[in-house]
Amino acid sequence: MRTIKIAIMAAAVACVSSFSTFAQTAEEVIKKHIDAIGGEAAWKKVNSIKMEGSINYSGTEVPVTVYMKHKKAMKAEFSYAGMTGYTILTDKAGWVYLPFGGQTKPEPMTEDDVKKSQEDLDVQGKLIDYKAKGFTVTFLGKDDVEGTECFKIKVVSPAKKEETMYFDATNFYHIRSTSKVDMNGKEVEMTQTYSNFKKLPEGIVWAMNQDSGNGPMTVKSVEINKTIEDAVFAPKN
Repeated sequence: MRTIKIAIMAAAVACVSSFSTFAQTAEEVIKKHIDAIGGEAAWKKVNSIKMEGSINYSGTEVPVTVYMKHKKAMKAEFSYAGMTGYTILTDKAGWVYLPFGGQTKPEPMTEDDVKKSQEDLDVQGKLIDYKAKGFTVTFLGKDDVEGTECFKIKVVSPAKKEETMYFDATNFYHIRSTSKVDMNGKEVEMTQTYSNFKKLPEGIVWAMNQDSGNGPMTVKSVEINKTIEDAVFAPKN
């Protein structure tokens, strides 16, 4: 009986130890990632971002400009076939205007879509102060991403949105994410990739090449904490 009790206790200790190790590993990977991209203090100073670049859409370079104000608003503006379209999201509303898709005026986003997209307004990134923001993380071990050994972590938002993030095991840069999104009433898996990392004058590191499946984007310039007028986020034809 004593032997059985000792075995049970040992198993329980092993389970607790294993859980603790996994939790600590997730936290450690995230800390090393944040340090690698400039550190928490530098990212907490970021209040606005203006990013310019182009998306290769079926062989055509489509200029894009993205404006972001921390927890307030963001706008992605596209120029194609002599027309300019955009998507706008604020802390209160959102609009989509794609004239090259046949739209003649900005269409408002649904209240539910606006609510579900609010996490996108965090320009400092979900991993800065993730615990205080209500995110939970789980270490999923290692995986291979096109020949690169990565640490894999599942991140769950307060709204229960799940994202699997892959971090290069050598430099702790975030190089891939997979998540499930609702498209026309169907749940589809979306993959985002990041590469060509550059350290900006403000001390933070930015991925100059990004791809969310709609065509690879090349970032040409990133301006941090430049004044962005509120009028930029007002819908107009």
